[in-house]
Amino acid sequence: MYILEEIKNKLVEEINNYFKDELVSLEDINYPPRLDMGDLSLVLFKLGKKINKNPNELSQELISNFNKLKAKNKFLLSVFTSGSYLNFRLDKEKISQEVLRKILKEKENYGKEKIRKSEKVMLEFSNVNTHKEYHIGHLRNVFYGDSLTRILKFQGKNALPVSYINDFGIHVAKTIWAFLEFHKDDVLSENKGEFLARVYEEASRRSKDNKIAEGIIKGIMKKIESREGEEYDLWKETREWSLDHFKKIYQELNINFIKTYYESDFIQEGFKLVNQLLEQKIFKKSEGAVIADLEKYNLGVLVILRSDGTATYPVADIPLAQAKFKDYKLKESIYIVDKAQSLYFKQLFKILELLGYKEKKRHLAYDLVKLPSGKMSSRLGNTVTYEEFKDKLISKAFKETKKRHQDWDEEKIKKVSWEISKGAMKFEMLKVGSNQVITFDIDKALSFSGFTSAYLQYTFARFNSILSKEKFSEKKEFLKYLKHEKEYQIILKLGKYPEIVNKTALNYNPSELAKYLFELAQLSNDFYHSLTILKAENNFKEARLALIQSINHVLKNALDLLGISVLEEM
Repeated sequence: MYILEEIKNKLVEEINNYFKDELVSLEDINYPPRLDMGDLSLVLFKLGKKINKNPNELSQELISNFNKLKAKNKFLLSVFTSGSYLNFRLDKEKISQEVLRKILKEKENYGKEKIRKSEKVMLEFSNVNTHKEYHIGHLRNVFYGDSLTRILKFQGKNALPVSYINDFGIHVAKTIWAFLEFHKDDVLSENKGEFLARVYEEASRRSKDNKIAEGIIKGIMKKIESREGEEYDLWKETREWSLDHFKKIYQELNINFIKTYYESDFIQEGFKLVNQLLEQKIFKKSEGAVIADLEKYNLGVLVILRSDGTATYPVADIPLAQAKFKDYKLKESIYIVDKAQSLYFKQLFKILELLGYKEKKRHLAYDLVKLPSGKMSSRLGNTVTYEEFKDKLISKAFKETKKRHQDWDEEKIKKVSWEISKGAMKFEMLKVGSNQVITFDIDKALSFSGFTSAYLQYTFARFNSILSKEKFSEKKEFLKYLKHEKEYQIILKLGKYPEIVNKTALNYNPSELAKYLFELAQLSNDFYHSLTILKAENNFKEARLALIQSINHVLKNALDLLGISVLEEM
């Protein structure tokens, strides 16, 4: 347990002991917005309501018993009231030394859960479609899943990241149709995955309201599902083009999966399962289709097989879920899929429950990614592909970096530009809560000021530059010289880091960590501009170097949890 959490726990324990009842919890002990309001505060209105006392009467009672609290908690210095709050002031010197000693000792492990739990949590994300483009909307999914995996592992969970790729379906048949019809003799580009995406867009346009094309496409779909003919052979070949493209993207973005599942591996088993569930009355036939009637659970009707016999998502999703629970003995299975599928996952989870799967199943939904110009659609051909997006970011980052570093060679500028671009991609997708739409503005994303990854990377690089100029001792006696209010604000913020990581994990919300990082960087840069470091008197210099080393440990740790690399210089 870390120091601020320990102090809060002791306060809760002693207050509850005083009233001989469980009246206060950790959530009732807050951090005031300003230092003049104390370091910790207790909302008296809520507590007073429980014991039928007004806040003023309650505050005086608790203040009069402060010495008892102080005796049990060596970090408490004073207590005072502010409106309906009881505020606690902590011993700055003791807190500062305790927090920084912990960081300097634990470094990259600061805030990490020490006990590794055996419970297995699987995160399924990046459920992309072969034969379609990989666009910026997909990036929100993959960065969300990757960051949550990192955060849950840091918290001691046995987090297992997997991908599920939709390599069957009508979109594949459309692409095969357009390829055979219009592109069979084309000289192919090096990036065949991107080529297929353009073919799919063309197929969507050309097949719209074209009854003859629709009939041919349905026939191709049946041939692929039956695993025979020229169309099936072409499916196998073109599928590899997409998979190679995805693999390259994941490598570039440092995304790793322990396993990749494919719809095609489960579809045949799914058809057999449909027959079994018809016999068990979980599914039924309706107007030539097979459905799951979930009306009595207020979940509507889910089509399993269309009237033409072709499969919908659950035909493969049900046996996939069964395989995951069987192979990995999961405690929980998390699906990271956009919010448009929210009803579907409620329906899928209900079917799995009816089949006897009581393990936790969670759908983490997220909203759209838009450009300033508006919403994207792969069918309409107005998406921005990953490759286009990456090139635009790198081009702008390269110009900005070259402007600042005329002395750097081109290779170094390229390397730094890519890390800045990659950080911008990830941070912009993670700094916003999953329930909010993201409008990705490249110019704002690459700014070295404001709520951006570049600002955080630059803060790290700035302090790294100072640390590289001067060796300093990590002897703990120097820490007592950190007495300035700006230093203490930073130290309190650093002390909150373990709680923030825990809160981020509990809420499955990396945006809370992103916001924390920005606030830490703001405080740190304010400190940098206000106080001298290298030119300070020796003892103060040693203490401030220890402080910025601690800042950089936390910046690096937290950015890594978002999947973002720090840069030694920018």
